[in-house]
Parts: sequence; structure tokens; C-alpha cells
Amino acid sequence: MKPAAEEGCPTEDLLAKAQAGDAEAFIRLIEQHKQSLYKVARGFFTEPMDIEDAVSETVLSCWEYLSQLRKPTYFKTWLIRVLINHCIDVRRRRERLVSMDKLPEVPVQNPDPGNLHFESLVNCLPPDYRPVLILFYGEGFSVREIAVLLHLPTGTVSSRLKRGRERLAAVLKGKECI
Repeated sequence: MKPAAEEGCPTEDLLAKAQAGDAEAFIRLIEQHKQSLYKVARGFFTEPMDIEDAVSETVLSCWEYLSQLRKPTYFKTWLIRVLINHCIDVRRRRERLVSMDKLPEVPVQNPDPGNLHFESLVNCLPPDYRPVLILFYGEGFSVREIAVLLHLPTGTVSSRLKRGRERLAAVLKGKECI
């Protein structure tokens, strides 16, 4: 997977500046990957508050531990791995809470219109399939990379992709959800 580049300033240059303590460079790096962070987090959660919690904790952790990243070409993979860990943490915390009153869902601000249909389809799937499909189709990670990111065997990732595709096909044929 190729690192993303900002107009005239490659990710590696921004990363070097950010690792040297340049907060502006770090902000620009996060802005480059902001959409990917939200897409992956939406694979774990439907509540905007949970998505925001996971993304904000990820940004803070990445700033604190940026000096530990050794290979700049793996920045996005590292960033997504940190996000997945925070998503798991947020999910665990939320599972411990018992909500007495369900508040109405607040729509996500400025959703990408091209992804709305895909997201609504993916949200019809069981939670185990969502992150795999979003990482594969939405973010372009390979099966092997997804396996590493999610700490799953490659066979499990492949089978979840296959079953997820089958379920999506059923949804598109009008047999389920939506």
C-alpha cells in the first residue's frame, strides 16, 4: 500500500517534521487520513459519540507515541491499528454501561455521499463482517494486512469477506435489511 501524499508535501516529510515535534505537520497528517479514520470507526459503531471517542483517542495516542513509529511508509497502517485498538476499548467501555434513556441518533456531519449507500449496506451486516469489508473495500487493505490489523488468521478474514459479500448480495436482491 502506497503512502498518501499531500499537495507537494509527501507523508514521509510531514511525518519527519511531526516526529521532530511540529504540531502543524501532525495536524496535516491527521487531516490526510481523517476520512479513513471515520470510515473504519463507523465499521465498529453506529453512534456518532462512539465514533468521535475512538477517533479522538486515536489522534491523542498517535501524537503521544509518534516517536515510536520507525518506518514512515507504515504510518497509515499504524494509525489504523491504533484506531482499531481504541474502537475495541470504546466498545468494551460501552458494553459495561447500561443506558436508561436512548437518545435519538444524531446524523454524522458532512457524510460522503458516495459512501452512504455502501455504509447503509455494511450496517446491515453482523458486526464481525463490517470492519473487514470496510478495510478491504473502503480502505484498500489486503487480506493479509487486515489479518494483521485485526489480529485474525488470514483464513478468518477471507471467510468473513466471502460471507459478507454473500450477505451484501442478499441485501441488494432485497431479501434482507434496508
